[in-house]
Amino acid sequence: MKKNLSIEELVKYQNSLKKIFTPGPASLTFENVSSLQPCFGRGDSIYTKMEDKVLKSLKKMSGHDNLARLQGSASLALEILVLNFFYGKVLIISTGYYSDRLKYICNTAKKNNKKIKKIVSIKWNKINKIEEKFDWIFACPTETSAGLKIPILDLARLKNKTNSLLALDATASIGLENNHEYADVIAYSSCKGLFGLTGASFIAYNSKPTNEVNSFYLNLKNHLDKKMTGPYHAIASLADVLPIHSEFKYSVIINKEKFLNKMKPWLTASDINQPLLCTHVKCKVLPKNKKVVLYKPRNNLSGSIVCHLGEIHLKKKARGKILDTIKIKNN
Repeated sequence: MKKNLSIEELVKYQNSLKKIFTPGPASLTFENVSSLQPCFGRGDSIYTKMEDKVLKSLKKMSGHDNLARLQGSASLALEILVLNFFYGKVLIISTGYYSDRLKYICNTAKKNNKKIKKIVSIKWNKINKIEEKFDWIFACPTETSAGLKIPILDLARLKNKTNSLLALDATASIGLENNHEYADVIAYSSCKGLFGLTGASFIAYNSKPTNEVNSFYLNLKNHLDKKMTGPYHAIASLADVLPIHSEFKYSVIINKEKFLNKMKPWLTASDINQPLLCTHVKCKVLPKNKKVVLYKPRNNLSGSIVCHLGEIHLKKKARGKILDTIKIKNN
């Protein structure tokens, strides 16, 4: 059946098989597929031109001068970020499961390369109490496991107050939230708010790292020098998406607004702490049929977290109708 379909028909068919309320990758788009091609990282001028264009767009989006692309998840990028950039005293902003992962990565780096001397963790809603000076602050501005956003401007103010450098796990915020340029270095992946396919991750920064890393794969310089296979097809999946990124983002905004209105009595985060990507509610959200795929957070948070990437293929035609496929169980 599928082999005789056009790309548009294939995308429509694949999206008809399920309704996703997960944090990424988003629903499949025609643009994810339209730029896929045979690729190679050396001597392929067509691919090189496409990659350069994608990386230029991503640097413009985040406001950073330099960008490394890696084949692998954002977790890989975060570990490389810590090993290559971090030193001295590090402050972790605690928001949930993914900030706990940042702490684990920092503790491992402290043990292995000894550049990090001290690690302190503080709850996200206590950052105004911090007076101590730090070398680095590390945070998830969008904590998917809790449906929580910390405005990056709040983190920038903390950076200035503590005379620190700021690093962000921007996996769930890039492409959706503003002000990433206030961070000194960020890491993120090709899916979620970039609306690409999985497989690529990125580290964006302004000043080069100073740490010497005794590893081939974890040394940032080797990725910059393209000494290993790159995320060619994941980058290709972004080539036609990024020029019209705002049209896909429109779908997320519409879905978020519709869900907030529908779930007003059960919302747990204030307006300022609501991320575009997802929403936490204190009721239980259930599927109406077997085609619905709900998000299962890695922690044991009560209630439900619903993500808003399931209609991006509709672009500006999205109206939030996907929300009709879920129901509420209020205990």
